Amino acid sequence: MTQEGFETGLGPTSHSYMSQRLRLHYVDWGNASAPPLILLHGGRDHCRNWDWVARALRRDWHVIAPDLRGHGDSAYSPSGDYSMSAFVYDLAQLIHGQHLAPVRIVAHSLGGNIALRYAGLYPDLVSRLVAIEGMGPSPAMQAKRADTPVAERLARWIEEQRAVAGRLPRRYASIDEALARMQAENAHLTPEQARYLTVHGVSQNEDGTYSWKFDNYVRGFPPVDLTVDEQHSLWSRIACPTLLVYGKESWASNPEEDGRIRHFANARVISFERAGHWVHHDRLDAFLDALNGFL
Repeated sequence: MTQEGFETGLGPTSHSYMSQRLRLHYVDWGNASAPPLILLHGGRDHCRNWDWVARALRRDWHVIAPDLRGHGDSAYSPSGDYSMSAFVYDLAQLIHGQHLAPVRIVAHSLGGNIALRYAGLYPDLVSRLVAIEGMGPSPAMQAKRADTPVAERLARWIEEQRAVAGRLPRRYASIDEALARMQAENAHLTPEQARYLTVHGVSQNEDGTYSWKFDNYVRGFPPVDLTVDEQHSLWSRIACPTLLVYGKESWASNPEEDGRIRHFANARVISFERAGHWVHHDRLDAFLDALNGFL
């Protein structure tokens, strides 16, 4: 993007990169001479959900927002591989291929889980990290999963994959019908926010209907992942200052209350009133104030 385009507030430019033979999409908000900052979205979301945050940060940072594999305008995995290791590899490829390290990362939900693992794997390559409700299942949920025999987990996963294989993407007759679904998912969104996220989050089918831009296979939870102790080990390796963000009206478990904060060497938790899982939408101005101070 030219400096003129940057100054006049034009939108981002679209780019792609390769990872495990998949062509993955990202948007670049310009200002390439500034320090790089990655915005990483959550599950069944897309890179344009960061637009309000990106517009506020673009003058000080070189903001890049990727679509995760199987999301947005990135390719779908032919094998349905949406394991955490695959997502971490994709992030590693973006940072490596675009020479972004050392990089700051702001990530939400699934994106936060990915970013925390990457920062533990490559502590020298991340200089600041913000994870919005990105630590995955609560300790209680993890314990319940650990008590489930591996054979039962694998069998359940096979059944879930078969069910997803037979599930067609939901089709909405109009943007307004999809918008109603978006609003039902997050009551904190303003009508303007909900419409914007919907317009960027759907694609039009050949018959004129609309479907969300994510692969149904991303709904499945991999049957095999790092153990809880292994995840804690990665978190303990994170060297950079880390901000763990939570909404007080969210379902997510606060790491200060459940004890997970002790696995971090340099992290603090900040919680927001009147916010659910999407803190960066629900309390945008307050979130940006905290973010600017931290970055």
